[in-house]
Amino acid sequence: MRISALHADCPELLSQPPSWFPRVRALPLEWADWLFDPGSLTQRLRRKCPNHFCVHVLHQGWARPTLDETRALGLRSNAWAWIREVRLMCGEQPWVFARTLIPPATLRGRGRRLIHLGNRPLGQVLFADPRIRRGPVEIARLVVGQKLHRRAFIGLVEPPDAIWGRRSIFWIDGHHPLLVCEIFLPALPVSPTLVNRIGCP
Repeated sequence: MRISALHADCPELLSQPPSWFPRVRALPLEWADWLFDPGSLTQRLRRKCPNHFCVHVLHQGWARPTLDETRALGLRSNAWAWIREVRLMCGEQPWVFARTLIPPATLRGRGRRLIHLGNRPLGQVLFADPRIRRGPVEIARLVVGQKLHRRAFIGLVEPPDAIWGRRSIFWIDGHHPLLVCEIFLPALPVSPTLVNRIGCP
């Protein structure tokens, strides 16, 4: 895995979590449409890749969130959460890496179903329930060496030096949170020209 000269000169940057912001000045325009789309990412990917969209589960189970994730969820630093990592695929092409963190309290009652999704997309559940509210979107630029960048490219070759992602808190019944982080991978079509060139398998 390569590391750009800039980050090689500043190794302390690689040990830091991504910096999440509601807006970024230097955001490439071709990614803004994906990052700030208020609708269901699952539905949009299905429209882009009809008949070939699928969810590939990489990992799910109890684990400790990172420090910035516990802060985002308002948890104690030693808290555990149900963590689910998946790739949203168009055929054999990974388009999005998604990491979801669900605190134990959120998995009680109606939230219990979230632990039994299997290969079903989480977005299909969240956007179909009018009692689930989505909080503000934050975006970040993830660089080679950061943990979230590494996890997004496990098993994949030649990751780029930097990728873009977004995250937001979803609230069940107004007070049970879960954190959804979506990292947009290089194969995702970001313009009509790219869509026409790549197509769907």
